[in-house]
Formats: sequence, C-alpha cells, structure tokens
Amino acid sequence: MDDNGRDLGGFLRARRGRVAPESVGLRTGNRRRVRGLRREELAQLAGISVDYYVRIEQGRATQPSPEVLDALAEALGLDTAERRHLATLAAAERVPTPRARISPLLRQLLDSVPHFPAFATNHRLDVVAWNAPGAELLGGLGERRDPNNARFLFLDPAARDVYPEWADRAAEAVGQLRVAAGRYPDDTELAALVAELRERSAEFRGFWDSGEIVMCAGGSKRLRHPATGPLTLDYETLHVPASPGETGLVVHVFGAEEGTEEAAALARLAWGAAERAQDAAASV
Repeated sequence: MDDNGRDLGGFLRARRGRVAPESVGLRTGNRRRVRGLRREELAQLAGISVDYYVRIEQGRATQPSPEVLDALAEALGLDTAERRHLATLAAAERVPTPRARISPLLRQLLDSVPHFPAFATNHRLDVVAWNAPGAELLGGLGERRDPNNARFLFLDPAARDVYPEWADRAAEAVGQLRVAAGRYPDDTELAALVAELRERSAEFRGFWDSGEIVMCAGGSKRLRHPATGPLTLDYETLHVPASPGETGLVVHVFGAEEGTEEAAALARLAWGAAERAQDAAASV
C-alpha cells in the first residue's frame, strides 16, 4: 500500500479532477485537455504557491499545516467526511496495525435485540460477530460466504442477486476500505485484501481508482432474501470505540416500520432463527 504522502497526493488528484472549473469561477477554453482543475488553478484557489502544492501532491511535502489543508478542502468543496479523511492522510503519526476485540458485552448486546438482524464488522469489512437474526440474514446473502463483505461483493456472483443496487453497495464498500487504508497504512492484512481485489476484479479497480470515500452512516438498503423476496430495510450503524491498538467495530442493525411487509418478513426470519437455535440446543 502506498505511504501516506502518496495516498494524500492521489486523493487530491482525484478530488481536483471532479471539480468543474466553471463551478469555481474559472474560464476555460475549447482546447482544454485536463479534466477538472489544473494544479496551478487549485493552488491559486487555495492561496498557496504552485511549487508547494506540487510537492504536496507528489508526496514530497507530507505534513501540510491545518491552515493549508483547510484552504485546499475549501477550494475542492470537500464535505465533512472528506475533510476528515484529508486530515488523516496528512497526519504525521502512524496508527498501529489494529486488531479486533469482540467483548462479551458486545455479544450480549447483539443477542439482546432478537427481533432485529444485527452484526458487527471490523475496518476490513470482515463480519466478526452477529445475532441469530443477523446470521439468518447473512445466510441469505450468500449461503455462508467468505466473512469479508468486500470479497463477497466483488468475487461472489450471488452478491448481484442479493443486492439489486449492487453498484451502490460496491462503491460504498470500496469507499470504506479507502478510509481504513488511510487510517491504518501499516495494516498488512488490509493491504493484501486491497491488492487481491485489485488483481481479481476490474470493477474494484475502477471504484478504487476513483478515490471516493464513505463513512458508515444510516439509511435504507434494498436486498433480496431467498425466503422473503425483495426487502427494503432501514439500518443504523453504531460505532464501538477502540482501545489503543485495537479496532473500532461497526455494529449494523436492520429493521422496518411496524405494520409493513418488511416488518413481517423480519419477524419470520427471527422466528426461523429461534427455531433453528432451539433445535441445535436440543441436539447437543
């Protein structure tokens, strides 16, 4: 994986490439060959010298000041998540390679919501813990697939059946991996995952090279479960803080408004999960 300086330059190149010069008051001619802003144009908008900006983008000036970062973020029209990512890439301190810790309390928390599918992922998008309805939902998403969600999305053909909006989910996964790569540049397992997916999936390469980032949030997702058919589910993401040197986990909780077909479908999945759990306990 590239060092932070080169990652910073790549992120800046991708971002200036998406800014239309006309949108920031710059005139363009018919012979313009550069997509987005030129280096000198971005430097002018940010109020810094062209030479200094070129050194930042080339990784030769890896610790720009907060004022310079704010000026670049403003010129590029970065949102809150992108500004945070920019600051992470420019930080001098390297975060130690993290490790996941699934506490007993987290497992109790997952089991305490038996009517809501829930599972936890680490920064590499490995599914590391789940409750019974979550296992039922995950089972419908590929029949005990590879526990890594990114590999499932790009390497398992079943993903396109599960996710009607596959491109959105794929872009979301890549954006989350890019954030993790910037935050944990020394994580060799993450670097290996990205290298594997770049080699095996042209679509992953396209998403990765776009430079887009995504922070986990809430909203709704469409998926297709073999037992219930199409579902549109609400979801929330809960961030579990990390101890020093450990991975912060993200808990994904799915639900639906009471009285809807989706709510009834989730109830059936939860009932099926409970029945299977009882059968398994009885056979021990």
